[in-house]
Amino acid sequence: VQLQASGGGLVQPGGSLRLSCAASGRTFRSYTVAWFRQAPGKEREFVAGVRWADNSRYYKDSVKSRFTISRDYAKNTVYLEMNSLTPEDTAVYSCAAAPRSLIQSSFRSPHEYEFWGQGTQVTVSS
Repeated sequence: VQLQASGGGLVQPGGSLRLSCAASGRTFRSYTVAWFRQAPGKEREFVAGVRWADNSRYYKDSVKSRFTISRDYAKNTVYLEMNSLTPEDTAVYSCAAAPRSLIQSSFRSPHEYEFWGQGTQVTVSS
């Protein structure tokens, strides 16, 4: 499966963005799809993930009340709606997919994901 991430940009603190991760080559059926981010000088970290089979969703604690991950069957796309953005959210965001339903404890490990899209830059600055 090929992943295409889009939707990044420059936004002021408190603003919102919606990232998209579209799949081609095959559907997301039975996959687990997640968003990771990497800020300059920092390690890549899990942000949010969704298990396609049952729509179970998990988040990094610091984004739980501000970000929402969702799926669109018809468009074979996963979205990350990001609200109340802060400069600490500035990073390159990448989507990733694993061809199976991961258990909760595995969501956060980038090693569980075989497929990665290119990153999209999110910059939160005034």
